This record gives sequence, structure tokens and C-alpha cells, in this order.
Amino acid sequence: MEEKQLHWADYYAEKIIREKGDKEVYVCASGITPSGTVHIGNFREIISVELVVRALRQKSKNVRFIYSWDDYDVFRRVPSNIKNRQIMETYLRKPITSVPDPEGREESYARVYEKELEELLPLLGIEPEYIYQANMYKSSTYAGGIKKALEKRETIRKILNEHRTSPLPHDWWPLSVFCTSCQRDTTKMLNWDGEWEITYSCNSCGNRQNLDIRKTSSVKLPWRVDWPMRWDFEDVDFEPAGKDHHSEGGSFDTAKKIVTAVYEHSPPVTFQYDFLSIKGRGGKISSSTGDVVSLKDVLAIYQPQVIRYLFAGTRPNTEFAISFDLDVLKIYEDYDRCERIYFGLEKIGEKREAKEKRIYELSQIGEPPGRIPYQVPFRHLCNLVQIHVGDVEAVVEGFKGIVDDEKDYIRARARCAWNWINLYAPDEFKFLLKGEDDKPIETDDTGRKVLSLFKNEVIEKLDSCDDQSLSKVLFDTARKSGLKTGDFFKYIYQALIGKDRGPRLANFLLAAGKEKIEKALKHY
Repeated sequence: MEEKQLHWADYYAEKIIREKGDKEVYVCASGITPSGTVHIGNFREIISVELVVRALRQKSKNVRFIYSWDDYDVFRRVPSNIKNRQIMETYLRKPITSVPDPEGREESYARVYEKELEELLPLLGIEPEYIYQANMYKSSTYAGGIKKALEKRETIRKILNEHRTSPLPHDWWPLSVFCTSCQRDTTKMLNWDGEWEITYSCNSCGNRQNLDIRKTSSVKLPWRVDWPMRWDFEDVDFEPAGKDHHSEGGSFDTAKKIVTAVYEHSPPVTFQYDFLSIKGRGGKISSSTGDVVSLKDVLAIYQPQVIRYLFAGTRPNTEFAISFDLDVLKIYEDYDRCERIYFGLEKIGEKREAKEKRIYELSQIGEPPGRIPYQVPFRHLCNLVQIHVGDVEAVVEGFKGIVDDEKDYIRARARCAWNWINLYAPDEFKFLLKGEDDKPIETDDTGRKVLSLFKNEVIEKLDSCDDQSLSKVLFDTARKSGLKTGDFFKYIYQALIGKDRGPRLANFLLAAGKEKIEKALKHY
């Protein structure tokens, strides 16, 4: 087995080639309705497709990666976090592209969420070709596909009825109509002339009208018919879906049957991806309510490469959590270890090494770097940004002899560290190094002796020690004090940060530097 077949993305790339044959261009698809913020659970589908796209391209295949905005869907519910709710409710049952942006910045409600995602995806190396379904339907591009659905109405009804507890009524049509008068989909289709003309009436405003599906901008197929129609229209070779769509009788199940029976096209290669959970942050993932964890939220805490690593390193059908708690530290440690394995600085078993190297390749925004980036543990950066009270530039300048691209990398990670400290880190992890203007803590005679000993025995040696030698100095000084080590350290932490515990003391002292430590202890 070749190294690059160790990863699930390579497996599906091979499967696409095997099942679809040798094609000039392979089409890989994804998409969503922009009914609210695109949450991190939705992102799983996007990056899953992109990873397979990348695997195909690395096999020298031409790939068209399309992302459909289903922005001609109905505005069914006003999310709870939207302003001007009463005004927004007047647009219910209209296409979401006809709903205004409540903030007044974008051309429509749908465009707010489309633009937000489109601006973020390139940061992760994801740049699909966007298709806006409102434009496709309004321009009557799908007129032929709609006519075919009308012609095969009974076939579609039979397929859908296989999985319904109550059958579709005999006057059901595989077509939705937005009233040309009030724009709502509260309509009933009355007739089709067997060619291009349909007749409908509106239950909301009473409008009745004949429409030519080749010329109107007011008709669309319902989701379960729209999806297979587009597979045929775009000649889609690969599209995954969530386990809700993949359930028996779910939309993917019926779409496979409809695309075969109605459009005489083979369904795409697919896989089922599982849901994501959120750890260390309140709320659930739900676009319709507005209570979401967005890609922007995740990018605030994780570097793009680390986000890609989370998804590249997990099989799509496996549920996992996006963590905002202390697990953030471990995730960064795991990524850094993967990076060291890739560059041969850490050795593991041969098969596992090949797999880790492939995960690292797929985690990068583009091609892997030619040399290992300057690694600064995320935990250490959390201490540094707190010592410098969020001054990321001061943190970066503390690393001597590094080049600009290494500074950029550290800068980006330090920003994530500061965001995590402020937004999600537990209180026991946070600290503020006291300055010379801060009021000293009240301490007893033992505390004053400890601090005097600490200043004489430890601070004077800070500039000449490394982590290991400073640790020895600290433990030797604790013994001289006659106190237990934990009690000795407690006095130091209280004087420096006002807490009984803190970051590992030797690392902390070296990171803060002699000048800052002297200022913190000036009044003792």
C-alpha cells in the first residue's frame, strides 16, 4: 500500500476514480442553506470534501470543487439572536434572498452568512467555486430539470411514499411556487399543461396566475427533488452528507433513487459524516436559533493548520468534540508532535509514522513548509501573553534570532492564546503579574523571610540560569527556608500573582525576566 493511501481522503479519491472511471474533470460538491451563521458542524462537510479534492489533485486529476448556496430556500424561522424580530417576521415564507439584512450592510439576509464564510474559508486553504441557487432558479437555468420532474411526477411520488407514514396526496406536484404578488411560497399548484406552463393560486393573497417555467423566476423544486436534479445537472461525482441525510428514507436515500429513475444519472460516491459536539463552551449547534459555534469562533482559538489537523486526523464517521476548555492545550501539543514526526524529529512505528505524515500534509494551508516552523508550546505562550498582558508584539520580540515568517507564526499562535485566556480558560489558569505600582499583599514574618531569601538566592541568578538549573536553585532555596517546597512556592506565587498556585515556577520566572520580577517584589 502506498503511503498516501493510508488516509481516508486518499481511500475515497481512489474510490471515485474506480467507480466513476477515467474522467477529464471530477466534480466534488458541498452546500448549505444560509439560513443563519454557518456553524462548525456544517464546516465538517466543507473540509471533508476539500480533503478529498486535494487527494484527487495530488493524483494529478482535474477537479471542480463546487459549493452551492441554497439561497432560494424559504425563510422559515427568525433566529433568536436577530434584531428587529417583528420586522423580520414579515418576511417569513419568502425566499431568504428577498429578506433584508437586519444590520443594513449586505444586499440580503442570505448574503450576510454567505460572505462571512467566503471570507474565512481561504484562511484555511479552501477555495471552492460558489454556485448561488437563487441565481440559477431565477434565470430558469433548471427549466429542463423541472420539466423532467413534472413528467416523472408519479415516479417521484412513489419513491417518496416508500418512506412516508402518510402518502403524498394525489394533487401533489414536485414544484414549489413563490407567488409573484406577495413572494411567499404559500401557494398551490393547480395545473401543468404537459409542456412549459403551470397554473397556481396563492393562499395568502389570493393571486392566481399562469407561469412559463422557461421564463419565470418564481419556481423551484423541493429539496428532495432539487438535490438529485443538481447531481445530474452538475454531473456530481462525489458529495458526502450528514448521518441524518444518510438514514434509511433520508434525503440522500431518496435522492439516489430519484436521480437514477428520473434523471437517468448515477448517484455520486459518498460517505456519512457524524455530528460534532462542543466541549468547554455553553450552547448547542443550531443555525436556526442563532445559538451557534461558528468557524470564526474556532479560528479565534485555533490556528488554521490546527483546525485542519482536527478534521484531517479524524475519520468523518467518527463523532468528536471541538474543545474550548483545557483540552485546547493537548490539541496544540498533538499537532506539534505530528509536525515533529513529519520532519523526522520524533520517531514512532513505521506505519503510524506514514499516517501521521499524511495527516500533517493535509493539515497545511498549501504545500508543507520546507523546514519545521519555530515551535513554541501553546501552554508556554499562554504564560507569555499573560506576563505581557496581551501585548503580542512584546511576546514575539522576546524570541531572538528568528526570521520574519517565524515571527508571523508565533504572532498568530500568541493571538489565539490570548483569545483563549480571555474567553475560555478556567480561572485557575489565569494570572496577572503584579507591577511596581500594585499594592503588596499582606504577609507574615515567615513570608517576609521567604521573599527576602528568594530575592537574594534566586532573582540574582535569573540571568545566568536555564530552566533546569533554575529549578535546582528554587528547590535548594526552599530547603534553606526550612519550609515544605509547596509552602515555600505558595509565598512566591502570592507575592507575584496573588494566587496560591500558578504556572511552573522556573519557566514562569525565566519567561517574565529579572526586571519584571524585581518590579513585582519591589515593596517586599
